[in-house]
Amino acid sequence: MRILRAERRAAVPWSNGGGLTREVAAHPPGAGWDAFAWRVSLADVTRDGPYSSLPGVRRILTVVDGAGLELTVDGAVHRLPGRFRPFAFPGAAATGSRLLGGPVVNLNVMCREGRATAAVTVVRGSREVAPGPRTTAVVVAVAGDTWLGAEAAGEPGVRLGRFDAAVWEPPGDAAAPVVVRTDGAAALIELSDVNGTAATGC
Repeated sequence: MRILRAERRAAVPWSNGGGLTREVAAHPPGAGWDAFAWRVSLADVTRDGPYSSLPGVRRILTVVDGAGLELTVDGAVHRLPGRFRPFAFPGAAATGSRLLGGPVVNLNVMCREGRATAAVTVVRGSREVAPGPRTTAVVVAVAGDTWLGAEAAGEPGVRLGRFDAAVWEPPGDAAAPVVVRTDGAAALIELSDVNGTAATGC
């Protein structure tokens, strides 16, 4: 397991001036836009505007802070009021967004078609996570504090503050289960190659 603290992420301004992106994790590590198999990031969105076209990429967007937004995807309008409602759409679609009540923070998951699949689940309370041998799991604390530990350890475990993350790389065999506990909300992102076990979402 790797722990990725929010305070260590670099903020990259958008070319259109509409926000900032902070990469949480990607595969391969450090891959650019034309080379990643999957990418997880957090974006501060400050104004309405179009999204970049990403042919061959599937996207899952989850508002994690703010009043929500409205997405128009190939002419179809989708209102995403409030927080913690994952929404999947094709990266190649003509997409624009409108803020519903001021700036938002979005959790963005992207996976390249034919190379990776992804699923996003919002955890409240607790949940056991046991990635399979071909699956990477990413947990991002999106509200309150989150703790990671073994069910029977009797210890509080590793604490994740808001927007901190943890990554389980694919093990040679099935990984030992880890319990995710949160007093707010945490996003569980399960990512697999095309022959893996997580087949919904992207």
